[in-house]
Amino acid sequence: MEISQVSERFKIKAHTLRYYESIGLIQNIERDASGKRAYSEKDLVWLDMIMRLRATGMPIEKMKTYARPVLDLKSKEIAVVAALTAIGTAEPQLKVHINGALNVGCSINEVKEVMLQMSGYSRFPSTINAMNALKEVLEARKKQGIQDKEGALATKTCSEPDRFKQGSKMLAVLDEAQLAILESTYNDFAPDLVKLVVNSYADVISRDNLDLRYRQIATIAALTALGNAKPQLKFHIKAGLNIGLSKEEITEIMYLMTVYTGFPSAINGINALKEVANVQGAVAK
Repeated sequence: MEISQVSERFKIKAHTLRYYESIGLIQNIERDASGKRAYSEKDLVWLDMIMRLRATGMPIEKMKTYARPVLDLKSKEIAVVAALTAIGTAEPQLKVHINGALNVGCSINEVKEVMLQMSGYSRFPSTINAMNALKEVLEARKKQGIQDKEGALATKTCSEPDRFKQGSKMLAVLDEAQLAILESTYNDFAPDLVKLVVNSYADVISRDNLDLRYRQIATIAALTALGNAKPQLKFHIKAGLNIGLSKEEITEIMYLMTVYTGFPSAINGINALKEVANVQGAVAK
């Protein structure tokens, strides 16, 4: 799509598009044989996100933070939907990012899974409120003629007798020592707490319609945004590293949180990442 067509579609002046490109807010626009800008579908999705962010009053400098290239757009949207669901005080922005998540390839059920997962960190009211926001967004998109993909339902569920066993297996995928740590710390003092924690991994985390990578991105983002659970954040940072997230990707999640919960939460998150990385480095030696 040519710049004049993009300008007309998004009701934005061509020189503003060129300015956004010059400051790095829009990146890597290809050129056709005659040297004219040729906007791809991916570029249009990103421009739609820019316009939505601009409509919330977000300053350009914060949008530039959001434009950093380390995380792909789907990972960014999952991180932000999780964080805004967890903090529960920014419904207009949550709706913007629900739209964004759907636009960059999340299915409806993947968005639901992110919100369901937050019930373990910010309680059910935050999940219920986010689900209501999702319903409103879907109704509005349907009126606009947008048909969003439903996505897969969770098929990996377990019966009551199998919950602890299944939860233990999922916990071991994230950190093979964690069950032993929980049992040694709480079995004599609060054994039911161990069961509740482990069973929650069977009930939610082991559900198979959201990739485990995205689940850890969601949890790291939410715990960073909430800022009140450093030990749990460190566990999930370690779990993220264990399943293949890079230090750079986790750092990028922290940077992204500066846009929504400020620099203190991001600094505390990066300090938690440093502590985990230092421990892992010492063990490796």
